[in-house]
Amino acid sequence: MITLSRRYHFSASHRLHSPVLSAAENARIYGKCNNPFGHGHDYTLEVTVAGEPDPESGLIVPLPLLDRFIANDILRLFANRNINLDVPEFRTLVPTTENVALVIAGLLEEGWRSYFNDSRARLVRLHIQETDRNGFELVLGKREVLDVSRLLQEGVTANV
Repeated sequence: MITLSRRYHFSASHRLHSPVLSAAENARIYGKCNNPFGHGHDYTLEVTVAGEPDPESGLIVPLPLLDRFIANDILRLFANRNINLDVPEFRTLVPTTENVALVIAGLLEEGWRSYFNDSRARLVRLHIQETDRNGFELVLGKREVLDVSRLLQEGVTANV
């Protein structure tokens, strides 16, 4: 089995704030990331797929198809957006990069078959780099598709 990792870049803003916490608790937990006006990052998203190369093309997946998938299903939602306001999943979910990674993973897993139904390739890893010091990684395929409603019920709530 061979893996392919592809990187994508996008800029987005967010504010880390939970309405279930006091102003003092939000300031203590999120620090400068709790700024009422938000702040932005230049994110790097790395998606890794694994599989055997197709005998005719020699590819695990066609790169233009993978790029179209990421552009349509992920970048369209996140690039140059205020994550709190523009990405529906974050209207009630704190947009920590941990949660951004979980939501992106869920979107990738939901859309995979519509792009790669004929392929034996599968998603195996997602890495999102927020800053030089903060990167977050999920191993895919060994977890359930993200259920945002479950996260909300468990109290991992919200922005504004």
